[in-house]
Amino acid sequence: MSLPLMKLGTLALRTLSKPIASRLKKEAAINPKFRTSIIGIAQANHRLTTTLQRRIYGHATDVEIRPLNEERAVQVAGDLIGELFVFTVACGALIFEVQRSARSEAKREEIRKREIEIMRQRDEDIAKQMEFLMKKLEELEKATKGKTLTSSQTNNVK
Repeated sequence: MSLPLMKLGTLALRTLSKPIASRLKKEAAINPKFRTSIIGIAQANHRLTTTLQRRIYGHATDVEIRPLNEERAVQVAGDLIGELFVFTVACGALIFEVQRSARSEAKREEIRKREIEIMRQRDEDIAKQMEFLMKKLEELEKATKGKTLTSSQTNNVK
């Protein structure tokens, strides 16, 4: 029962993170200090992606890459921040799910180990009882042999 609820909860968390990411994008464009810092990030991202695309398509990579205008840079950086936020939330949910699953598996493994230990102990106890019973049987056989010999000797004497 808890597994479907956990999956539903992580899905709801990821769904709720999208509007938060949109709000982050808007705030990033409005705040002046944050705006100036993200423009540099957007320009670096633009240079990197353009260079990678040029290499993939076999175009020259030594040409000068024109920087984005300020509004476009803010928009690209806002999109990048929003996507990073959604990605981070999804990764966090995934990590949480993996850890929960690992803990659950560890508990099951511990239960299996305990059951195996109980069975091993039971086997040892049975082996000890068998050894004890074998000794008793040997004693009884010796005792009955001795009685049989003495009773047959007395019968022969008569």
